[in-house]
Amino acid sequence: MKLREQMPELTGATTWLNGEVTKADLVGEKPTLIHFWSVSCYLCKEAMPEVNNFRDQYKDELNVIAVHMPRSEEDTDLETIKAVAAEHDITQPIFVDNELKLTDAFANQYVPAYFVFDKDGQLRHMQAGGSGMKMLEKRVNRVLDEMRNASAE
Repeated sequence: MKLREQMPELTGATTWLNGEVTKADLVGEKPTLIHFWSVSCYLCKEAMPEVNNFRDQYKDELNVIAVHMPRSEEDTDLETIKAVAAEHDITQPIFVDNELKLTDAFANQYVPAYFVFDKDGQLRHMQAGGSGMKMLEKRVNRVLDEMRNASAE
């Protein structure tokens, strides 16, 4: 995906955990962070407390959606996904992408990967890999500040 592109429709999930969400649910009121992770990804698990912290800290201002992107056949086991999600306190909606439909829509090849969309559904920031949570936080705050300033005018 390129910056300023519209968020793809959230279709093609093999299943949803913690509730199903559509693009229409996400766009219009507040920015959205969509993060890709995988049960076999050590860096994803390592970053999860920070992602959850984001989710909790900004719960009134930011939508957070998890996308489980399998990296192998073993990663598609739903019970394993549920267990790892519970173990790492992933309470936000999880799009289980066992057929890689959303992964393809995002043209994403990495876990972990983070996509920040503004409230209008435009991609404002993307990054991949385990480091850079500070950069992600800066970008999220920039989008939130824009929104706060616009609503104050």
